[in-house]
Formats: sequence, structure tokens, C-alpha cells
Amino acid sequence: MAKYIYSFGEGQADGDSTMRELLGGKGMNLADMTSIGLPVPPGFTMTTEVCKAFYANDRQYPPEVHQQVDEALQLLEKRMGKFFGDVENPLLVSVRSGAPASMPGMMDTVLNLGLNDQTIQGVIKQSNDPRFAYDSYRRFIQMYSNVVMGMDGAILEHLLDQKKQQRGVIHDTDLSAADLKQLVADFKVSCKQALKQDFPEDPLAQLWGAISAVFGSWMNPRAVTYRKLNGIPAHWGTAVNVQAMVFGNMGDDCATGVAFTRDPSTGENYFYGEYLVNAQGEDVVAGIRTPQPINRAKYQEGDLPAMEDVMPASYQELANIRDLLENHYRDMQDIEFTIEKGKLYMLQTRTGKRTAQAAIQIAVEMVKEGLISQEEAVLRVSPDQLDQLLHPSLDPKAEKNVIAKGLPASPGAASGQVIFTADEAEEMARLKKDVILVRVETSPEDIHGMHAARGILTARGGMTSHAAVVARGMGKCCVSGCGAIKIDYEKQQFITEAGVVVKRGEYITLDGSAGEVLMGNVPKVEPQVCGDFATLMAWADGFRRLKVRTNADTPYDSKVARDFGAEGIGLCRTEHMFFEGDRIQTVREMILASDLAGRKRALDKILPMQKSDFLGIFREMKGLPVTIRLLDPPLHEFLPQNDDDVSELAQAVGIRFSEVKSHVEKLHEFNPMLGHRGCRLAITYPEVYDMQVQAIMEAACELVRDEQFDIEPEIMIPLVAHVNELKILRENAARVADAVCERYGVKVKYLIGTMIELPRACLTADAIAIEAEFFSFGTNDLTQTTYGLSRDDAGNFLPDYVERGVLKKDPFVALDQRGVGELVRIGFERGRATRPDLKVGICGEHGGEPSSVIFCHKTGLDYVSCSPYRVPVARLAAAHAAILDK
Repeated sequence: MAKYIYSFGEGQADGDSTMRELLGGKGMNLADMTSIGLPVPPGFTMTTEVCKAFYANDRQYPPEVHQQVDEALQLLEKRMGKFFGDVENPLLVSVRSGAPASMPGMMDTVLNLGLNDQTIQGVIKQSNDPRFAYDSYRRFIQMYSNVVMGMDGAILEHLLDQKKQQRGVIHDTDLSAADLKQLVADFKVSCKQALKQDFPEDPLAQLWGAISAVFGSWMNPRAVTYRKLNGIPAHWGTAVNVQAMVFGNMGDDCATGVAFTRDPSTGENYFYGEYLVNAQGEDVVAGIRTPQPINRAKYQEGDLPAMEDVMPASYQELANIRDLLENHYRDMQDIEFTIEKGKLYMLQTRTGKRTAQAAIQIAVEMVKEGLISQEEAVLRVSPDQLDQLLHPSLDPKAEKNVIAKGLPASPGAASGQVIFTADEAEEMARLKKDVILVRVETSPEDIHGMHAARGILTARGGMTSHAAVVARGMGKCCVSGCGAIKIDYEKQQFITEAGVVVKRGEYITLDGSAGEVLMGNVPKVEPQVCGDFATLMAWADGFRRLKVRTNADTPYDSKVARDFGAEGIGLCRTEHMFFEGDRIQTVREMILASDLAGRKRALDKILPMQKSDFLGIFREMKGLPVTIRLLDPPLHEFLPQNDDDVSELAQAVGIRFSEVKSHVEKLHEFNPMLGHRGCRLAITYPEVYDMQVQAIMEAACELVRDEQFDIEPEIMIPLVAHVNELKILRENAARVADAVCERYGVKVKYLIGTMIELPRACLTADAIAIEAEFFSFGTNDLTQTTYGLSRDDAGNFLPDYVERGVLKKDPFVALDQRGVGELVRIGFERGRATRPDLKVGICGEHGGEPSSVIFCHKTGLDYVSCSPYRVPVARLAAAHAAILDK
């Protein structure tokens, strides 16, 4: 018979630390903590195999699951000395999710399960505290009715608020036992009215209802969204953990809290966390009460008393467990704990979510502490995380109008229009608007809006609240617990303590590192990388084989990329230079010229401009290779399209309006992506490429002759489909290049190659390599031509393809390894078969996407090229590829 249930308790566990896929992260760690002797409340884990069977069998369970749950429940009763559903000595349990990958807050939880109108008397007898018993009961009804029965949680929350208003109190803890007992009765009546059914009294029915609800939450919208954002496969399923309840809400010698063994925002090595006296776990993350710090490490005047002072013995025990867990797991841990009548219990440990800054500092420091190796440190930091570090922060010189201050929940800076709902944030982001999502507090239902927003601002919630934890995981700037603002959803505005009214659509700026809210769009400065980042990247560079270049068209971009570790330029797009300043007018003169002589006159004006561009780029990339793509887009892109602009151009060049209009219409193409562009233009107008090659080589020769530069220009001819195109254009380019070298009296080594961006080029790469000294796969266009998709138009429907599972990922974001990747592999292998020393790389945006970089490493390419701010991402991904390839 298959084993579906794994028990743990009293120092013994059926599972172990190798069973993450089966027990989920939480179940595995509960078993592991039990085995190493930590105080873990006993319980049992229903495996991910049960979840898979649940969905495969129309939400029904295999017959043996019921029997195994009964047996596990009996063992739990024995270990606890209490009995489930017993009137005199009742056992209460929690039912929690636990997937193989951490998904904080995305699935459902039910606490205090097993309470009914009879067992409540046993709880009163056990605790000698009617107030605690009815507080637990009303919490259970609130949770169960919402999570299991589908009732709107706001209905019962409203009744609770009404009761507090009637009694003239602010906090739940100020309500009496009689108040809570009445609330339990009111809650049940409200459930019956809203749901047309009684609240279940049978503890076993409650248990199976909760188990099914937690398994069912694996497919709820917020969990589905979170999995998509984090690349977690749906087929993994979740485990369910049933665990004996321990109570942090039995009085002032009880507490509950969440802690991290190091600061998850900065990585600083101190014990970081929050707790609440006389509370249950959801109180800490929900922001209903202001949590207190667990220690004095970052204590500030006005902070509430620390656990270190209020409960010194429990704090010391917790601090010892912190050290034990870090040494055991060799990573920063996110832990949950409860103190019941002075006794500490560990409810969870898992690898803690952290910002990129924290991930790097923790990894580097753990190497210095001897906990992990350099290889492990490099693998600990996700390449995508680095993106967080490579974005601007607030300019210290800028004027700042700080209107409110909250908690620095997730570092960085962000500006955007104030939006109050997750749905609207998502819609505005779809329209390319920058938004700041402002909420009283976020919940898992807001996940899509949080992802879409530039930053998140909440009025309630601490440093371990939902908003803080999720924002840090996403790399989003977040200010939480900003009690200085009062949010009015109905009026779509918030008001600060000073009376500043900020309405929907107005711009604000968040400084997530300082916890400040500022009015307007505050200027930002580019990030600097140093210290631990430099250390980690140096380790990464020592492991990787794949070179990393950048896509850069200006000296400024070239410098930024080089500062980020770029080892040359893999794509310099010369057409971008044509649009600058007054150059566009000269380019248009060239296009409108009626004969070769006219085109050459215009090109003679463009030549010194292009040469100046290349001088600047070569200087920034001294000693490194620079690949320059000759003109690629069709000519019509440089001409005006509306009549007013056509008229202005006609006057400027002294040609009749009708002639210019005729020329524009003549150049119009029904499908310009597949039209007269790239090398096809140069076959028709070879003088254009001749001018560009001359400009490239003159710049290189001047620097070699006058400044003793080491320069290796790589001249790239785009959109080659047939070897004969390249043969003609290579001969032309070599002729011009050699003539320039001879005129300057210097020798400059140059290469002539092609951009492989058409399927035919991949399939005939053996022939093309006869003429090409290097290949650069243009995977943007290769994806378009392989799929028969226009990248500009596919955005309208590709999200549906990903949503419905037709495609796992957008092929313009992550390289389609099975299709486009296969063409890259074919082109690479056939090209190398003809020319063993062929230099090969890719220069599409895929060059900065980690899974695509790993593919390039495995395929054997020499380099990837990506935008400047993705260079560190590609460097780290290349190191991951090399380490995992060992």
C-alpha cells in the first residue's frame, strides 16, 4: 500500500531532509527539526502525491488515505495526551499548506480546528480561561467560513469591528469572554444567512473540509499567479500539514512571532524579527496590531518592548535555536514560533526570502564564516535577483518633499501614479504606466497588482507582513506600516498626518531603503556595484567559460556596460546613430537622392558623424572586441509618414511635396520585417555599407596610429539568407577596409561576419561559414521568422498562450530551446564544421535571460551579448551553467 502520510513528534519523524518533493518544504523541515531535537508540536504531513491524486480523481482521495489519516490522528492523540473531538480533553489542530517551493501566503491555512459548542467547554477546562477559549473559537469560525466555506471574510470582520465599537475598545484583546462568546453565536447566525447552511460541528467533517480546502488552494488564482511569476511547475502539487495547536493567545506569558536568522533586506548578520504577546500567528503578518521587535539590535526610541526584555528566557532559547538552524541548514532561515505559557515551540523553518543585496552579503559572509564554499555562494544568488541591484536609487542631491514615513520593508526607489486596487494597477501597467499600489494592507489576492506596480505602500503591517515579504521576493520597492497615512478607498485618496491629500493618479515616490513617501517623481541615480557584489562576481567570473558582451550604441552605454563587467560589444546598432539630432535630415537627403552621385554627397556628410560615434565607442572598449552591425532597417523607417512632416522635409531639401510623398509611398512595404532591409539594401545600394565600413576602419586606424590602441573591429552584415549575399558584401567590405588601412599606413586586424537570424541561414551555415569569420545569432528576429510571429503584434495574444499552457514561456523573453534553440545548435555545429575557429555568440535580448544563457553554455557558444544592465545577470548565469555542468 502506498504511504501517503508521514508523522512527526517526540524526536521521531517518518520523513527526512531529502524528501522536499514528497513532503513539501514545510513538511520536510518539520520532520527535520523534530529529528534534531527541536521543540516542534507533533503532527503529520499528507504528501504531494495526495494532491496529485486529489486533482486526478475529481477532488476525491484514494481509499487508503482516509485509513492512514485515522492512524496518524490516533498517534497524534497518543503523543499529545488529548483526543480529537473529545468534550473533556479536546485536541485542536492547524491545517497548513507546504509546497516543495516556498510560496508565502499564497495558499490557505486553518487554525484552532476541532472546536464546536461541546469541545469549547473542554478548552475552558484545560486553560481555565474562557476568554482565550472563545477568542480561539471566533478565530476558527472566521478562518473556516472564509477558507473552507467560501464566505466573504469582510462580513464577520465587520461584526467584530461593530462589537469593538459597541464596547469602545480598539484591539481584539480588549474584548471580554462574554463579548467573544456572543460573537461566536453572531458569527454562526451570519454564516447560516450568507451560506444557507449551518457551520459544521463535527470535528472530523471540519478536518476533511480544511484538508480539501488547502489542497484546493493550490489552484487558486493567487497561487497560480505566484507560480507563474516564480517558475514553479503546477504539477508539483502541495503537501498538507496537520499539526497539534499550540497557543500564543492564552495570556501575557504567551506570544507568537516570525523571525529571520539574518536581515532579509540587507543581509546584516543579526537576529531579525517581530513578535506579539497574547496573539496568534496571523496577527503578526496581518498588521492588525503593531508587532514588537524580538531584540534590541535595532531598537529605536518609541519602539515597543523587545522580546529580549519581556521574555528573556524564551528569547535566549530562540537565539540558541537560531544558531543551530543556521549551522544545520547552512543558509538564512525564516522561522515561525509560538510561546505557550512560557514554553517555546518551533512551527516552521524554511530558507528565507531575501533581497538581492541581502542574498549577496549573506552568501559572501557565509563563505568567510566557513559555512559554504565559493561555488555554493555563487549558486545561492539567482541571476534574476541581480536585476534588483541594477536599478536607480534616489539622487541624494534632489529636492525631496517627504510627506510620510513608514517601515523600510524592501529597498530601492520607485515613482509612479497612485493606484488603490490591484486590478487597476495591473491594467495601468499593461498601458505602460508606472504605478504605486497603495493599500491599507496587502493580501495574497493582491499579488498580480504587486507584480505590476513599481512599488508598494501600505498603511499597516510590519517588516514581516505580507507586503514586505512578497515585495522583497519580487525585488519591488516597498514601504509598509505607514500609519502616518489614512487611506480612503471610496474617495480614492489618502491623507497624511500633516493634512496632505494625495489623490488617485498623482505621482509619489517611495524610498524603500529609508521607509519614506515623497511627493512627485524624485530624480534617481544609477546604481554602483562594489564590495560583496564585486567579490561574488569575481568568484562567478572564475567559474564561467562563456564570455559576456553588451549591446551598446553609444559611448555612455559602452561605459556603463564595461563598468558592469562587459567583455566587449556584441551588437552596436548603427541605425540608432542615424536618428540623432540633425543627422536624420542628412539620412533623408541620401534616401531621396535621385542618383548615385546624390546619395554619395549625402553619405559624405554622414561619414564623419559615424566615425565620431565609433571613436567614442572604441575608446570606451579599448582592448576589447566590438561588433558593429551595418544598417539593418528598411529605408522607409527614416522617412516621415504624415503629410505635415512630409511637407516640412520637402521644404528642407528643396524638393516638391509630391515628389517626397511619392518616394515615401514607393518605399512602403506590406511586411517590412521581411522586406528590403539589411544586406538586401546593400546589394541594391552598396555605397551605404561602403561608407559605414570606411567610418569604422578610419576610427580604428586613427586610434591605433595616434593613441596606440589595441582594437579589433568585427563588421557584421545582417539578414543574410544566402551565402552569395555575404560573398558579395564581404568582398566589398574587405576592399574598403584594406584601402583605409593602406591610406593610414597601419595594420588593423578586423573580422567580417554575419548575423544569423533566418532559418535558412541556420540550415546553410556550413556554406555561409566559408565567407564569415564569425556568427552572431540574432535570436529576436530568428524567433520571429521561426514562429512566423511579429514581435510587435504577438504581445496581443502570446500572454493567452502562456496562460493556457500552449507555451511555457513567451519565446521573446526566454529562448525557445526546442525550436529556435535547435536552429541555433544546427547553425553552430554546421558553421564550426566548415570553420573550426569560427567565433559564435548571440546578441538578442535572450543574451541576458538566465535559462537562455545556460543553453548557450551547453551548446558551446563563445559569448552572449545583452543590454548593459543585464551584463551581471548574464555573468552570474554563465557561472551557474559552468558549475552545474561539472
